[in-house]
Amino acid sequence: MKKSLLLIAALALQSGCAKNDSTPAAEAKADAPVPKAELGEFGLDLTARNLEVKPGDDFFAYASGKWYDTFEIPPDRTSYGPFHKLNDLSEERVKKLIEAAAQGSPAAGTPEQKIGDYFASFMDEAGIEAKGLAPLQEELARIQAAKTKKDIATLFGLPGYMSTFGVGISPDLKNPSRYSVDIGQSGLGLPDRDYYLQDDPKLEEHREKYVAYIEQMLTLGGVQKAADKARDIMRFETELAKVQWPLEKRRDAEANYNPRTKKQLLAYAPGFDWQAFFTAADLGAREEFVLGPITAIRDSARLVDKTSVDTLKDYLTFHLLRTNASFLPKRFDQANFAFYGQQLRGQPQQRERWKRGVALTGDALGELVGQVYVKEYFPPESKAKMEVLVANLRAALQERLGTLDWMSEETRKRAEEKLGTFVAKIGYPDKWKDYSALQVSRDDLIGNVRRASIWDWNRQVARLDQPVDRDEWFMNVHEINAYYNPLNNEIVFPAAILQPPFFDPNADDAVNYGGIGAVIGHEIGHGFDDQGRKFAPDGSLTDWWTKADADAFGAKTKVLVEQYSSFDALPGLKVNGATSLGENIGDLGGLNMAYEAYHNSLEGKPAPVLDGLTGDQRFFLSWAQVWRTKIRDEALRAQVLSDPHAPPYFRVNGAVRNMDEWYQAFDVKPGDKLYLPPEQRVKIW
Repeated sequence: MKKSLLLIAALALQSGCAKNDSTPAAEAKADAPVPKAELGEFGLDLTARNLEVKPGDDFFAYASGKWYDTFEIPPDRTSYGPFHKLNDLSEERVKKLIEAAAQGSPAAGTPEQKIGDYFASFMDEAGIEAKGLAPLQEELARIQAAKTKKDIATLFGLPGYMSTFGVGISPDLKNPSRYSVDIGQSGLGLPDRDYYLQDDPKLEEHREKYVAYIEQMLTLGGVQKAADKARDIMRFETELAKVQWPLEKRRDAEANYNPRTKKQLLAYAPGFDWQAFFTAADLGAREEFVLGPITAIRDSARLVDKTSVDTLKDYLTFHLLRTNASFLPKRFDQANFAFYGQQLRGQPQQRERWKRGVALTGDALGELVGQVYVKEYFPPESKAKMEVLVANLRAALQERLGTLDWMSEETRKRAEEKLGTFVAKIGYPDKWKDYSALQVSRDDLIGNVRRASIWDWNRQVARLDQPVDRDEWFMNVHEINAYYNPLNNEIVFPAAILQPPFFDPNADDAVNYGGIGAVIGHEIGHGFDDQGRKFAPDGSLTDWWTKADADAFGAKTKVLVEQYSSFDALPGLKVNGATSLGENIGDLGGLNMAYEAYHNSLEGKPAPVLDGLTGDQRFFLSWAQVWRTKIRDEALRAQVLSDPHAPPYFRVNGAVRNMDEWYQAFDVKPGDKLYLPPEQRVKIW
């Protein structure tokens, strides 16, 4: 249910490709066709390059500039690259699975019935129009019936309502063998606090449009004096933004681990009826909590205390309409897209409804869909090849740990211990979630969404005081993504990402190592980035570093922060090197690991030259083409202000310029725009 916090931490958007385990020529049939890579002759799109650009001036453009200059972002997208292309394929596949599941009259309660009916309820536009606001009337009436701050606190704790506080259940950072109830900051309608606070003409425009959008949604919902109420809501959210922590501070695992008893919480953050809030969330009997941005929680409670009940009711009404706009008649849906899609992200056209329905169904019933997906689209040999690649990357880091000149033997041994306990989850879960208690109705879209949210929250609450489920996945198998979970010390690669252009069994080894190899290394690297390094082999938040080693690590990461903070994303808007530090460490470390693993795979033999490209050149070009992405300006602004990942362009150029091997591969010299003197190149893992 609810506004669950992803305090699991460090979920990293990544991509991939893998090792070529081709059949030896002696065993191949003489008349069998030679398997061909999907891209080009050996896995690279050589037509995408702009050879008029020097690699040392702009490696992104050198690798993909011709593609970038000629490609048009689809009107229903804010950006486009390999991730999005694979997502399109995944949507088509899931659509077929959903349609097949819905064929005939599947028995009530079966996976086929639930998948088919969930999707059908979203696609029933005529039924949605006919019902109007009726599906939300009960919730709207409950808001209007609120008389006291206790009533408001109760609504904040119920599923489906906005709240200034997020609540989640995750393994305890200090004791990951048990679950904790986590409390964090929440409650903003704009992407992040900086949208409310920065003195920037474009953000000022967004703020003005947001007030107009609030008024529009309230008016559509039949609320009187909508203009005045919209301004009051904006003032409230602006004050809320002022007390919230910025993204770079929210990344700090230690600063966000603040265990408190209920008694301590009530004393620290008075002015809010915490008991009513917890009771509504089925947590009324809990006596221990972990607070995240602690001062933000305290000051948000004070803000709620001094804000009128009427303004808080209007705030709840607006957000109820906003968060359900996609499930309401077209006038709500279009208003919502006009602001969040067109205004905030520069997206000209809304995605086709079936695509949005596929995404909605996949989110709500992810592992029901996933069970069918892996049977159809994930061959066992792909999992086997990934296991080999993961082992090769792990071995590469093991070797690199032995050569680090800045790390003491004491800390090195602990790092090796942590690496040795890494768990790799590949393709799909060993144990699937049980959806039998979830009721899905073909003619009740908002009810389906609400019940799915409640089902998931009840599932989480029920496991409090139970052993932590280490088999759980936090990503669907049909997602184009990957992540590292420090609390389980695990790296996770869903099935859908393990295909071309990221993983092609018929591609050249150098290409595969530069693609999925670097992604595997990136996820391993998250275990040793500025936050992941704070977690011990058992997943607990434990300081296992000597002070001297921690200081040496900090000095190196400081240089990396400065490098990325010098990049101009848009005029007047620089990349935030502190916010993106973890991902940048992951990129650089992952690329180094993958490079070493690739050369280990050659077993001392020279790499072949293909189409005039050396193995090292193909390796780095693969890395660059994995990240070739074109993005609209407003989407780029949103990423810089609210996302821990640096934009793809800077991920490409920012990583390679710190690797000596890239300079050698492309003869990069002083005077080239990306050139860094050897002493300024960051070498961490």
